[in-house]
This record gives sequence, structure tokens and C-alpha cells, in this order.
Amino acid sequence: MKRLVIGILAHVDAGKTTLSESILYTCGKLKKMGRVDKKDAFLDNYALERERGITIFSKQAVFEYNDTSFTLLDTPGHVDFSAETERTLSVLDAAVLVVSGPDGVQAHTRTLWRLLKNYDIPVFIFVNKTDRDVNKELALENIRRELSLACTDMTHIDDSRRPALIEEIAMCREDVMEKYLASGNIDDEDITDLVGTRELFPVCFGSALRSEGVETLLLLISRFCPEEYESSDFSAAVFKIGRDSEGKRLTYMKITGGELENRQTVEYFPKSSMSVKENGPERMVEKVTQLRVYSGEKYEAVSSARQGMIVAVTGLTATYPGQIIGGDEEVFAPELIPVMTYRVVENDPTRLRGILQKLKILEEEEPTLHVYWDEELKELCIRIMGDIQLDIIRYQLKERFNEEVVFDRGSVLYKETVAAPVIGIGHFEPLRHYAEVQLLIEPAPADSGITSASICSTNDLELNWQRLINTHIYEKEHKGVLTGATLTDVRITIIAGRAHLKHTEGGDFRQAVYRAIRQGLMKAQNVLLEPWYEFVLMIPKESLGRAMTDIERMSGRLTSDPDILQDMVILKGKAPVSEMQGYSKDVSAFTKGLGTLTLSHGGYLPCHNAQEVINAKNYDPEADLRNPSSSVFCAHGAGFVVPWNEVDMYKHISCEITTDQDCMRVILKDNDNDPEYVRDAGRAPAEERWLGVDEIDAIIERTAFSNRKNTFKNPYRKHRTDPEKTSVKPVGKSEKNVLEKEKYLLVDGYNIIFAWDELKELAAVSLDGARERLNGIMSNYQSMNGYNLIIVYDAYRVAGHKEEYYDLHNIKVVYTKEAETADRFIERFAHTKASLYDITVATSDGLEQIIIRGAGCKLMTARDLHEDVARNNSSLRERYMSAPFESAGTLIKDIIKNSDH
Repeated sequence: MKRLVIGILAHVDAGKTTLSESILYTCGKLKKMGRVDKKDAFLDNYALERERGITIFSKQAVFEYNDTSFTLLDTPGHVDFSAETERTLSVLDAAVLVVSGPDGVQAHTRTLWRLLKNYDIPVFIFVNKTDRDVNKELALENIRRELSLACTDMTHIDDSRRPALIEEIAMCREDVMEKYLASGNIDDEDITDLVGTRELFPVCFGSALRSEGVETLLLLISRFCPEEYESSDFSAAVFKIGRDSEGKRLTYMKITGGELENRQTVEYFPKSSMSVKENGPERMVEKVTQLRVYSGEKYEAVSSARQGMIVAVTGLTATYPGQIIGGDEEVFAPELIPVMTYRVVENDPTRLRGILQKLKILEEEEPTLHVYWDEELKELCIRIMGDIQLDIIRYQLKERFNEEVVFDRGSVLYKETVAAPVIGIGHFEPLRHYAEVQLLIEPAPADSGITSASICSTNDLELNWQRLINTHIYEKEHKGVLTGATLTDVRITIIAGRAHLKHTEGGDFRQAVYRAIRQGLMKAQNVLLEPWYEFVLMIPKESLGRAMTDIERMSGRLTSDPDILQDMVILKGKAPVSEMQGYSKDVSAFTKGLGTLTLSHGGYLPCHNAQEVINAKNYDPEADLRNPSSSVFCAHGAGFVVPWNEVDMYKHISCEITTDQDCMRVILKDNDNDPEYVRDAGRAPAEERWLGVDEIDAIIERTAFSNRKNTFKNPYRKHRTDPEKTSVKPVGKSEKNVLEKEKYLLVDGYNIIFAWDELKELAAVSLDGARERLNGIMSNYQSMNGYNLIIVYDAYRVAGHKEEYYDLHNIKVVYTKEAETADRFIERFAHTKASLYDITVATSDGLEQIIIRGAGCKLMTARDLHEDVARNNSSLRERYMSAPFESAGTLIKDIIKNSDH
């Protein structure tokens, strides 16, 4: 039997819960349909849900239809509970997106559509409330305009209108169209494949309240929804943590592979041990004590759960939403984040301690609830999505723990970022300690958080110290210097660092990193950010003037022209969250209950009243002793503190930023203030910059052979006197070894992948696919050039991995051993084999080029290799096109002969 997990998603009041009731009634699961307005809905079983008439927590129901076993997950529709919906997405095989026929696609519908796209989930669209004289053609046009042109009405897939519908479906993809043109029809398998790859979105119409169109929807899902491939190895995705009426901890998970049996032991990593320790992260081993399959409030205890089932597991004490158990130990990060902060109003410290413990239990079940203790102000605070979620927390504290808790009015959760690149320097050198690090802090795309990179050479700072620096960048929430708000949307690059062989300890770099980030922010152009709402305001025409005045007063802005629908006007725009709080009540008042306001989160944007907020916060960054911007240096056997604005005069490593058109570089200088290294800071220039032979040789002579006499000549350099021959040019194009040694070409695999645009785009989707594509290109390239071609990939982060070689057609592929990079492998090969073979290395790593050239090898940049591959392909096509038909076979034989198959 086919097993499917489907979720129902919708904008609030689109009829999502009513559709769930109708599906269960149609399948015979319910004898009578419940209704939201009558407070007897089967899945809205919490008292507060029935009281408010909204879904707050995701619930499940199990039923069978058309030889398919369904697990139905009903999700919240209100924007305050969007994170609950997002966590559910990770376990869905398909989603039913409910669109209100009279209202069309609304703001939160677009947010859900974007999330479904990010999670790559097939979507079936149900247009609800068609019993209210909805024009189906206009409704479908609205869906196609707002969501996708691939949304197709499939109500008539099996009646007389099927031929026209099949032709429309065939146009979704070229290979399906070719099959349709050849045979005049397409199979259900083709349609299923289009749905699974999100190239087709079936649409059907109906009324959930009257159970119209519901059976058509179920038939479409059971017939065209793809099923997961079976796997024998156990794995599961955790999407929710809850507790039953007796307080037992429940881990809700979907079995994504293999089978889970009752009393079976499960191994997983708890959240607290995700940071790597000396012996690796701590692994939990616990026994499953019960497997429950819930349907509404009731559950059935089962002895085992197979792939595709949703179960609630007892006995696991440290699981968390978003966790993957078994398989790849990766977690998904929710895209929706809290925007409001509230303080617990309580003067009794003893009671505060008890409230903190209870809030921590709720935080475990609801990850968007962030509970924290402000040590400086001695306050207990929470961060949440909005007012409705605050009411839910109050209700849960009262119902579950009999705890009456008072919160303040709340405030917006501000954040900070930078407007321009800046170098931050952190130095920590009390007696018998030493660490210095220099970080480039740059603006990053909105909502990207903090990302990191490194352009620091391992010759300057060993890799283990660089990894430690990277850990310290992420291990805490760094504060900005304007209001002390969280730092976000920055890219932090390690550009230089120094350690002492004897005196440096791990904690030294922690201090250096914190101080470097803080010192950089003190020098930077800082920007205060605040959360904004995207709003859709529907009001009568006579209220338009009042609404426009309000939007201007709230510093909002319209993102499109007003839409006029008969006597109503629709305004779409953005406005700060701080100004929109409570505005829905105002809308109801001045429109006499006729207006509606729909809000969805629009991300963080520059604060509309930044100076006012900064003045009100009155934050002094230099007085924040927990986040120092100064550095500690040592002189005459004692450490002394240097203020942030004087650190540049005391630093041990000199570097500066230069900007060349679209490319920014960091220049490191030696003790004589002469340029020593030039490093790309990470933003790719318009055209690849590469080092020529003479430029590299000059660097080698100034470094590797600088302590020799003036008469000494670099043995690896060909000293030329003809000026025309000494011009900078790519290496490996025209130089030939007089001895005609056997030729080797070593390709730095990942360097090439991320240097070629087509492979870089493919790698963003599938790194395995990018590797296979590069292997294929290099195999063809070898057959035309006759190199002994070796592609080297990094595997240094894979614990226990041994050096791995294997033959792939006419080339060799190498995966390095643990703790060895591809650069190191290539350098080792070059040093040991340069005298025996004619070796060329394909890479655009500037430092590796210098080392390879110093070993006497030839160089080829990623751009040179790309151009040479293109020339070979062009040459092959020309030879093939110009060859007579009868000689084509001879040409192919020649190519095969050269490829060493």
C-alpha cells in the first residue's frame, strides 16, 4: 500500500481546518463533520483553539483512501505560528495549499509558497469556498499570476476534456511534449514525475463546508503524488516535541528509512553536544519505550513503525525539532525568527527561578520561543513572534503549571549590521598567553545571519587554530555597538592570525576573536535594523484617505498601486513592526468592521527612527565589560590594556584593504611595510585575476631564495633575456620540456568547481552532481590531450577517511585522507615527482600557485583550463562536421585510441 504524509496549509480563515474535517468525513473517519464556529472540530482539540477558532498546534489524523494510507497533518494558519507550520514541512511528501476563492492569493499564502519551494515539496492547490459565486477562470488566473504558471486545473483529468488538458500538461517539460507529439498521450507516471519535480501544480475547486471537490482532491493526490524511495537503513526526522496529559515527553518523528521497533535502542546527538569536542560530539544512546500513532486526541500503540509513518516516541530525552536521527546528521534551520521581546514582571527572585524552568520546558516544545536571562539587568525575557503567541504562553503556564505570569508591553527585537567593510583586530597577550587575529567584517545579504570564511594561509596560522577561530565566531551572539542589539547579516573572513608555539592556548583565541569583532564594529559604519511587516489592507473606498494617512504616519510604504474591487480597495505595502502593533483594532474601528488587515513578516530593514531608538537605549559600548573592544598586549613581563582606537599602532600583523573596481583585496605587509601577500577577500572580480610565471618566480626568489648570494639563481626558473618572452602569460600553454617527460595534469577539483560558473550553479543544488560533471569533462579533455590526468578532491573533514584512489574511465580520481587538503596532496606530489615527470597543476589558488611553481611545475588557472576545454570541444565538433560520413567511424576510433580506454 502506498504511504503518504500530506499537510494542509493556508492563510488564516481560508478554510483549512474545515477541509481537514471534510476529508476525514469523506473517508469515513468521522461520522459527523465538526465545525470551527461550533467549537467541535476533530483536530482543534485544545480548549484555547476552540475558544479562539484558530489552529495553534499541528495535529495528525490517519486514514485510508483509494489503496493509499494517508497521514494528514493540520497546520496553523496564523502568522504568529508560522514556525510550527515550517517545522511540519520537513516531513511532508506533499502539501495541500488552500486558497480562498473569494479572497484569492493572500500575503501569508505567498509566504507559504516560498517555504514550500525552499523545501522542494510537491503542491496540490484546493480553491475553497466556490459556493460563494466564485469565477473559476478568474481565480485560476489569480493563482497563476501570484504563484506559478504551472498551476493547472485538473478537475477534468478523466472526462471528455482530457485531451485538451493533457496537451496543456505536456507543455510543462520538453521531453513530455516530445512523447505527447509522438504518441498523442502521456502516462500517469509522466504526470507524477512533473508533480514530484514541481513542474506541475494540480488545481481543483470545491467547497470544504459542503464536501464538494474533496473526493477529486483525494483522487488527484493518491494518483499523482510521488512516493519516497525505500531505504533499509533506519533514519527519522524529528519535527515536534510535546507532552501527553501525564507529562510524558513525546518525540514526534517521521520514519524516513528502514523500520523502528519498540524497545529498540536509538543513537543520536543531543543539541547541547553539537559543537565538536576533543573526542568528537557526545552521542546519546537511549531505548524507545513506546511507539504511538496519533489520530486526533487518541492514539494506538504499535510494535513497529515502517518508512513513511508518523509516530510519537517515548523514552528519548534530548531530541529536538529539526533533528535527523540516522543517515546524515544534519538539521534544518527555520527561516522564520522572533521579532518581539517581552520581560517577565516579577520581583521575587525565587519565583523567577521557577518560572524560568517552566518556560524552558515550553521552549523545548516551541523552538521559536527564546527564553534567556539578562545577567546584567537581572531580568527574565522571552522572544516570540507576536501578541497571539504571548497569549498562548500565558495560557499554557496557567493550564499546565498553574502559574500566573505577568509580562510587560513588549518591544521590538532590533538588530545591527555594517554598511561597509572594516578590519577588526583582536590581540590577547597577558603573561604566558598569546593570540592575535584580524577579521574582515563585510555587509552580507539581508536575512543571511553571520557567515564566515578564511583567506589566511596555513603557513601563517595553522589550520587547527583557524578552525578554532571559526568556532568562536559562531559560539555566541555578538552584540552591536549602537544599542547592544544582536549582530546579523555580516560576512566575517579570517585574513590573518598569529599564535605562539609555547604560550598559545585555546581560550586565547576566544578572547582575540571576541575583541576583534568588537573592535571592528567600533570602527565600522553601523546600521540599526528593525523588523518590518508586509501588509495587505482591504478597506471600503470611503476609508482610503484615513488608511493612506495612517500608513504615512507609521513610516510605511506601498509596494504596488491600490487595487479597486467594486466598493473595496486593497493596499499592499510594508511598515515597521513597532508601528503596526495593534493597528488591526484601529482598522476595525474606522471601517466599522468592514476592513481586514493581513500581516506577514517582511524581514529586517534599516530602522525608520534609528537615532530616536539609539538615544532611548542609551547604550555605552565602552562600558560593556562583557563585550570588550580593547586588546591586551605585553611589555616588560606584564600585560597592559590598549583601547580599541589605539590597537592599530600596537598590532603585530600589518594589513590593509584595497578596492579595485568590483574586487576587494587584503594586502598583508612585512616588517618593512612592503607588500608580502595579496589576497582576494572573497568577492569575485569581473575577470579572474591570475599570476603569471615571472610574477610567481619573483615572489619565489624574494622568499624561498632570499637568503642566498646575489649570484644564486632559482634552479626552477628559466632566466630569459628577450623582453617579449618575459611578458606575463598563462603557464602550461607554450612551454615544453626538452626531455619530453611523461605528462601529468593535476586538477584541484573543488577549486575548479567553484571557479566555473556552470559547475558552481550545479554545486549549489548537488555537489555530487558537480563532481560527476567535472569528472566527465576531464575524461573527454584527457582523450584529446593525452595527459595522465588526476583530479584531487578534499576529504580532510571526513573522520577516519583514508586516502582513496580509483580509476574512472581514462582518468584517476583521488580523495585525500583525513586532515589532508587537496592543496597539500598536490604540493606533496609536485615536490616528490617534479624531477621525474612533466607536471602541470590546474588551480586558481594564488598561494598554491606560488608553491607549485617553486617546485618546478607548470601552472594552469581555472580560466585557462576552461578555455582549453572549450577549444578542444570546438575542435572536435569541427573535425566531426568536416569529416565525410564514411570517415566518421575512423574519427571515433582515433578518439577512443587516444583516450587509453
